[in-house]
Amino acid sequence: MVTDLKGMLNTWYPLRDEQQWVLATLYQIEGSSYRKLGAMMLISSLGQRLGMLSGGCLEADIQRHAKQVMTSLHSKTITYDATDEDDLTFQLGIGCGGVVHIILQSVNSENEYLQLDSMFNALKNKQSGHYTQQIKPLVAKGSGVFKTVAQQHNLSLNRKATLLEQDKVQRLEVAIYPSAHLLIVGGGADAIPVYAFAKQLGWMVSVWDSRAANAKRDYFKQADNILRCPAAQLKQFCEQHKVDAAVLMAHSVELDSQALAALEQSQLKYMGLLGPAHRRAQVFEHANTTVNKVVAPVFGPVGLNLGGDSPESIALSLISEIHAVFANKDATSLSNWGN
Repeated sequence: MVTDLKGMLNTWYPLRDEQQWVLATLYQIEGSSYRKLGAMMLISSLGQRLGMLSGGCLEADIQRHAKQVMTSLHSKTITYDATDEDDLTFQLGIGCGGVVHIILQSVNSENEYLQLDSMFNALKNKQSGHYTQQIKPLVAKGSGVFKTVAQQHNLSLNRKATLLEQDKVQRLEVAIYPSAHLLIVGGGADAIPVYAFAKQLGWMVSVWDSRAANAKRDYFKQADNILRCPAAQLKQFCEQHKVDAAVLMAHSVELDSQALAALEQSQLKYMGLLGPAHRRAQVFEHANTTVNKVVAPVFGPVGLNLGGDSPESIALSLISEIHAVFANKDATSLSNWGN
């Protein structure tokens, strides 16, 4: 199932003229909803669904409305009200108990693909931007404008979608930002679940290991890069490919320290070292550096305290921590009713 925006566009782009497509966007929420404001879904004339706007309970009906849009080529809005006894969502006992409003628009060459092709190219080049759709008055043929944001403004980009109204015109503005890029130092067996979890989230993943027996493409088939270069070249690679996080898990103090020394001044958002505190000290000593000299925030031992000691449990713990860091969240339980 393809749910991340980059993955959706990667699938859609080569098929954009071979099938009819409809873009469905969640533009307003009252109460609770499974997905957040600005969530998108692409639906094809062959029944292909890319993305989700609910937990799976509304998609079939959204697809039914999408077919109408494909026939008329006119945009439409639909509402699902889980608080209304006469509404489909209430009658079936589905939804999250709130009201969600969705806009459906045809995607074709005549309306410039709602500029989704521009968004696709920007994400491919790791560029951020804003995507604006006019909701009211409804534009019959569809409305979508994508504008990139200068690189220096990426970190300050407001990642929350906003429904704006000015001069009786209502627009939805959604922040669009590229998927994270993770560098895994070490291509052993325990790196495979780390890679797998990251790819499931739609992240880019590069694996570096100078040992011929490790980081085999057979085990990292969808990795964006398998690197065999000298460790000293890793900083340049991270800068050129806009790597966001690195995890040192080569199970070799020598290799981990080489990578640490190379990445000491890299502008990463996360630097993680697998293993206990005494091993982390060894790696820093061999790299002839200290935590204070490393530009990136350093985490070690890596991961959240989830329990479990299998490679999969460790990978889940590690990826969860990186995800929380990227989202600037504290990773505490949502069942803490005081928050």
